[in-house]
Amino acid sequence: MKHILSLARRCVEDYNMIEEGDRIAVGVSGGKDSMVALAVLAQLRRFYPKHFELEAITLEMGMPGMDFAPVAAYCEQIGVPYTRIQVPVYQIVFEERQEKNPCSLCAKMRRGSLNTALVEKGIRKIALGHHYDDAVETLLMNLLFEGRIGCFQPVTHLDRMDVLQIRPLLYCHEEEIRRAAARLDLPIIHNPCPADGSSRRQEVKELLVQLEEKYPNLKTKLFGAIQRYPLYGWNLETEER
Repeated sequence: MKHILSLARRCVEDYNMIEEGDRIAVGVSGGKDSMVALAVLAQLRRFYPKHFELEAITLEMGMPGMDFAPVAAYCEQIGVPYTRIQVPVYQIVFEERQEKNPCSLCAKMRRGSLNTALVEKGIRKIALGHHYDDAVETLLMNLLFEGRIGCFQPVTHLDRMDVLQIRPLLYCHEEEIRRAAARLDLPIIHNPCPADGSSRRQEVKELLVQLEEKYPNLKTKLFGAIQRYPLYGWNLETEER
């Protein structure tokens, strides 16, 4: 946890993610990434020089068999207010429209619902659980499937909603997050999404595993390229944030 916490703090400071008096929501899906993001920020608020408040928000999308009661108990344990919002994503995407490629519509509906909930609660900053591997995979997905060089930013300003998205786990590798979740015994909620394991992201994840067998440290080089290129929002020296 100390290692993850130190990486997250460095990322927060490198990209000026937290300001004095911030009220920050954590988007909690119940997966390991968002749960570790919640645990890290809950720890960070104890000693970070800029005081901030923390809340957790979950979109309950109607996936069969998902029970967020353990997440609610954990939030109570660490003293973080927790809000659960019912959104019929599963019903619309998989039952009514029966989408063959559901990920895009699902993501769009989740983003819209989450941002609307933030604005209604008067919160203008949300922490997401994207990590080091997510950034590298997104870079390759954009290159291979869309023919462009791009990635999400460490800090993203959504102009229409006037909401800031921050990604404090960007310096943390997925395996480090997985180990932290296990050691902290976090309540991880399995997502029974029908598209799980068959997405384009999964294809790229498997491709990277194969490439790293031949080209060691490939992910490190690609992540470094994102910062050195630099892609918009990633420049540590001159990017205005």
